[in-house]
Amino acid sequence: MELTYKGKNAIVTGASGGMGLEVSKMLSKNNINVLMLDIQSPSKSFLSENVNCVYKKVDVTNLRKLKSIIEKYFKENKSTDYLINTTGVLWFNKDVSAADIKSEVWDKVFDINLKSMMHLSKIIIPLMKKNNFGSMVHISSVDALSGDDKPQDAYGASKAAMIRLSKSLAIQFASKNIRSNIILPGPIETGMQNRWKKNPKAKKNLEKIIPLQRVGKPQDISNACMYLLSDQANYITGTEIIVDGGITSKP
Repeated sequence: MELTYKGKNAIVTGASGGMGLEVSKMLSKNNINVLMLDIQSPSKSFLSENVNCVYKKVDVTNLRKLKSIIEKYFKENKSTDYLINTTGVLWFNKDVSAADIKSEVWDKVFDINLKSMMHLSKIIIPLMKKNNFGSMVHISSVDALSGDDKPQDAYGASKAAMIRLSKSLAIQFASKNIRSNIILPGPIETGMQNRWKKNPKAKKNLEKIIPLQRVGKPQDISNACMYLLSDQANYITGTEIIVDGGITSKP
């Protein structure tokens, strides 16, 4: 099946991370213009190789600046068709049990992971409504589905809230032909998992318990994103797709 895309303009947040870079590249290859948003810039070589991508530096918790950048992009391109929200932080050493976590750490994780999703909704959905078309894909995590005796409670709780918000947006704006779906990755080899470089044995032990016997790659997530954005997925909204090599299906 060949995927096709009605839309011409996309916004990717967290765009300089592993998943964000990969989905930006795939969008560009499909002749879709991409506004890459992140506090860190992609490499110059990435931007030169992916000519449909432009980068703007922004903190997604800064509503005023975020709104200014996105609305300017809309005026220049006449539409905002796709949002791919890969924004997220996972602070292993500071994000611990809710019984022990510092309040400022909890608040900051929620600001970045969840409040930014509200900001993006306030800015982008009105622009999508103008053209009666849009598709949003948000990145949550399988951590949203279960507890943990070695928890990152702020991360897991914020990612669980993203699922509920995505479903609500899907219902609210379906009549405007705006879809909202969410992907729940399992273990993925991105910069967020630099700990595996220091402890490769931990990665190998993890792979043994994943049914597909490997940790995922950013391409595994971007492939799911591209399908959900495509015309072929135009009857899919308000749902979540787990991309985890089968680990959450184990008894």
